[in-house]
Amino acid sequence: MANEVTVPLLPCSSIDEIADFYGALGFRPTYRQQKPNPYVALQREDLNLHFFGMPNYVPADSYSTCLVVVPDIEALHAAFAAGLRTAYGRVPVSGIPRMTRPRPRRNGGGVTGFSLVDPGGNWIRVTAAKPDPAPAEPVGRLATTLQNAVVLGDSHGDHAQAAKILDGGLRRTDAPDDPVAYVEALVYRAELAMALRDPETAQEVLNRAGRVSLTPDARERLSASLAAAAELASTL
Repeated sequence: MANEVTVPLLPCSSIDEIADFYGALGFRPTYRQQKPNPYVALQREDLNLHFFGMPNYVPADSYSTCLVVVPDIEALHAAFAAGLRTAYGRVPVSGIPRMTRPRPRRNGGGVTGFSLVDPGGNWIRVTAAKPDPAPAEPVGRLATTLQNAVVLGDSHGDHAQAAKILDGGLRRTDAPDDPVAYVEALVYRAELAMALRDPETAQEVLNRAGRVSLTPDARERLSASLAAAAELASTL
């Protein structure tokens, strides 16, 4: 058989809160009920997510997750980010809800992915349908350390351990041979600091990133990270 469809069914404490959140991301309700059990079905183009309400549910304790495979991950992330900015004035990187940026995942064979944690504490793990053509391998110790930190921080949500690993790599890189990897690492460290509710460290590492001399080519390669750094700085 072909053309089968699987739809994730995820828990939440309030289907109203979930519907409002996903509505900001471009989803529309296709079914909704309050009795006998709260339930809402949401759709955005071919993406379907269903949610059921649970009494006394604690989103922070959730381990519910699903994988979403998309053909254009950058476009979907940009649309989600725009919706979050409209709803929250920024893209939240700490607490619940929050969203990471698209990055190649070492634990995913180098395929780019990002994670969205919704108000129910559900991890929506978005991944590209295929790896980028000729994906670049990390060059140097810091680039490898950054990839390891991304696995812990973005894939597993262990922000403290990711920060610890990245701090070790940054301490060994006072005069970076690769400014691009250095700035990428500093911006990610700032994102981790915000996730850990440590704005002082976020400001310090963003200041370090701003002092790095970059060529026009390096700035082009870092365009997404520099834009993320500017958005982070505006919230400090």
